[in-house]
Amino acid sequence: MQVCLVVILPLLWPLINAQVPHWGPCPEPVTQPAFNFKLFMGRWFEIAKLPAQFERGRCIETNFTLQFDGTARVLSSEILKGEVRTIEGTAVVEDKKNPAKLGISFSYVLPYSPYWIISTDYVNSALVYSCTDVLRLFHVDFAWILGRSRSLPESTINHGKEVFTKNNIDVSRMVASRQQGCDKLL
Repeated sequence: MQVCLVVILPLLWPLINAQVPHWGPCPEPVTQPAFNFKLFMGRWFEIAKLPAQFERGRCIETNFTLQFDGTARVLSSEILKGEVRTIEGTAVVEDKKNPAKLGISFSYVLPYSPYWIISTDYVNSALVYSCTDVLRLFHVDFAWILGRSRSLPESTINHGKEVFTKNNIDVSRMVASRQQGCDKLL
């Protein structure tokens, strides 16, 4: 086991280093009861997040569009170094008994990553969580507070952080996303 860690950990360190690693397996947060996939569709702006290596720009937003096969087209964009960068993927309901447990993939060759809706009112805000276990020794997680507009009241953001914390999700490193001056370029 120790030899395995010595070999695997250096390979994973660049990915993990920019993320928020924690010892032990992923927590199992409670997700949105009676989640409605169709109502979740539309444009969401990133208000706050745990640091993520794959999100380095500003004005990050994601648009979900329902497809005929029941999946959703996911189009995410950000402004990085003055350029708009986009990536397209697919979202699916991975567990019909718990439809708030979505999976998202931005590649045909990679498996779906967890994208769990912890809470949403569909019209103002949403709390989203993703976590990947590494040999059940530690996990790398992501958390987002999303809004239907580029800003949310501070009370909504603080309530979102409280909900994450009650679900054993450490948001002490959560940072505000930059959503200023976006409409000129997008």
